[in-house]
Amino acid sequence: MIELETVEDISLEPEFPQNVENISVAVKNYVLFAKHKGKTHIFINPEHLPTALDYLSKQDLDYPVSFLEKVAFESLYNKFLEKKTDQELENISAEGEGEDFTLEEMNLSEFLRTSKDLLESEESAPVIKFVNSLFYQAIKKKASDIHIELHENKSIVRFRIDGALVKHADIDNKVANLIVSRIKVISNLDISEKRIPQDGRTQVKIAGKTIDTRVSVLPTYYGERIVMRILMQSSDIPHLQELGFEPSLTSKLDELVKHSHGMILVTGPTGSGKSTTLHAFLQQVATPDINIITVEDPVEYKADNINQIQVNPKVGLTFASGLRSILRQDPDVVMVGEIRDSETAEISVQAALTGHLVFSTLHTNNATASITRLMDMGVEKFLITSSIIGVIAQRLVRKLCKSCKKEDRITIEYAEELGLPLGKPIFRAEGCAKCNYTGYSGRVAIGELFVMDEHIRQILKEDVSDYEIRKAAITSGMVPLSEQLKSLLLDGTTSIEEIIRIGVKDD
Repeated sequence: MIELETVEDISLEPEFPQNVENISVAVKNYVLFAKHKGKTHIFINPEHLPTALDYLSKQDLDYPVSFLEKVAFESLYNKFLEKKTDQELENISAEGEGEDFTLEEMNLSEFLRTSKDLLESEESAPVIKFVNSLFYQAIKKKASDIHIELHENKSIVRFRIDGALVKHADIDNKVANLIVSRIKVISNLDISEKRIPQDGRTQVKIAGKTIDTRVSVLPTYYGERIVMRILMQSSDIPHLQELGFEPSLTSKLDELVKHSHGMILVTGPTGSGKSTTLHAFLQQVATPDINIITVEDPVEYKADNINQIQVNPKVGLTFASGLRSILRQDPDVVMVGEIRDSETAEISVQAALTGHLVFSTLHTNNATASITRLMDMGVEKFLITSSIIGVIAQRLVRKLCKSCKKEDRITIEYAEELGLPLGKPIFRAEGCAKCNYTGYSGRVAIGELFVMDEHIRQILKEDVSDYEIRKAAITSGMVPLSEQLKSLLLDGTTSIEEIIRIGVKDD
């Protein structure tokens, strides 16, 4: 039995010693290098002992050898894979130039669909390398979507980062078509069908982490366009306290989700984080003694502790029919992906009135407009006041990059139009390498919370307009989105262009 020191340091960083000829071979044999106590050490793990010792016996390396605890070893191993991939990806474009690719090169083993880590793959076809790099770079840059668009003379790859599309690469149309075919293969889609839209899913494993990806293929004039949505796993779904709302708003939301029955709605435009907020609510209430069932289109975030149903209109499984079936499954909490029609609205309200806690979304510009939207769908006013306990309207606002933002002043034009203090110092986006030359880095969530209290219920007994409901809600303590946007501008968090993009005026 070999007696070696066992280290449990998870913060070790990869070292690339100059006297190690091929670091990739060392890593492949589970021999890692890192600084420990000021010296470069060789780290191995007992699980891979024969392989590591066989490699070391053939090398002339004068470094102390230590065992690394399993979790720390996996962490260091994945860091090695990432750094090695970073170096290799710089040469991808050069490798692909001047080569004539055929579709046959792409019919290789579906390694992206196996449990093998994408970064460990040694497939050499440049098209496959490029697809791998797209996933890797998208995860590294924290992109939510990958767009591949075909145009007349060239194709473009863009990432959606912090809600805005950023150009990633220009590629030749011939290569782009092969990339599209490769993505269709790993998503179980029909390569030969290029006339109709197709939807699929795929999973990739990058640096030990499994990434679920939703794929949409759409035929356009110059070829098929692909959008890949990178979805979160259950372990990545933020808790209510991590959503980024103001602490006072988070506290009120926490109180609302503790109700045993009633309906809580999340409203806002596409891309405002509604689905993430709904799943944060579900994780907040999820305990072993309650039954949670969702009906979604599509199932975006797979969670281990809830039962999720995927809408499928082709076989008659709609939000309404799915919701009816759910209510016969003895649920405590129900989540409806979106209330789109009067039937779904009616069943959701009835479920909230009969002892279930219901979460759902609506497409409205502000929180109070959800009342009139439900009335337009045919839900009686007295049912709305009895079932709804709260509505939150939310937005995701891009934050200025701290490294490059420049000071500016509010002009008379904006002061008059948006009700801002004239001449007050603010900041504008500039752009640097740290923020991908966008001027923004990260996003902050804001939300206006409309709580159905006794004061609002009394007002709704009369015929009132949207404006009167909104005025009453503000009197009851609701802070409008417009006020929060102005605060973010004046404290230097965001720019005037961003608050105009989001919509600073009350509707």
